[in-house]
Amino acid sequence: MSSSGQVATFTLNRPAKRNVQNPLTWAWLSRTVNALPGTVRVLVVRGEGPSFSAGLDRAMFTPEGIEGIPTVLDLARADHDEASAEIAGYQNGLAVFARPGVVSVALVQGHAVGAGFQLSLACDIRIAAEDAQFSMAEVSLGLVPDLGGTKRLVELVGYSRAAEICLTARRVDAAEALRIGLVSTVVNAAELAATGERFVSRILEQPVAAVTEIKALLLAASGRSQAEQERAEREAQHRVLRALAGLDE
Repeated sequence: MSSSGQVATFTLNRPAKRNVQNPLTWAWLSRTVNALPGTVRVLVVRGEGPSFSAGLDRAMFTPEGIEGIPTVLDLARADHDEASAEIAGYQNGLAVFARPGVVSVALVQGHAVGAGFQLSLACDIRIAAEDAQFSMAEVSLGLVPDLGGTKRLVELVGYSRAAEICLTARRVDAAEALRIGLVSTVVNAAELAATGERFVSRILEQPVAAVTEIKALLLAASGRSQAEQERAEREAQHRVLRALAGLDE
């Protein structure tokens, strides 16, 4: 993680393994994002090398595993409460992106598979290179997506399309991802970083309080009725009006 003023950048940096992830990745991410100073307004998430992230580290499927974390077999052998608590810890690593005061932007090139796909889904905005390929591949391993990606995907593309993507494990290319609303824009791979910088600049140009309130409204919208959302909008508007008028203590 690198941080400069109002922007922090989280880089998956295992290019030789296509930036595979494991529970240590998610634990570190949770600790680090929660520890970001209040001055940070935007978090950029990217992968080093040709792929964003090819998903779960297959070492978790081996008897040797990864030092300090349970293997897949260990989870299978654990009782329900123990396994559930362990997986909840994994989910917390991506749940940190719901922090209202920080807008997250994923820059996706190459493979975004399984956990890689779910990491991108956890971000507020996804910008894809033309070579990006998204796949919820867990089903092909006999697993389910368990990092919160099922709900996020349904809310982005609808139930039927999400079901088709998750149940077939097929790859969604960048053009289709743009067409179905999975990503905000698609650019040439060479322009990915510069495009991300422009998006970040636009966000930073906006007032902090308004951005924070709007993100909070959008995150909660799907769980509210129209009337409840309108009430939340009224309350948020009054808070920002008071802030603009200098009436907050």
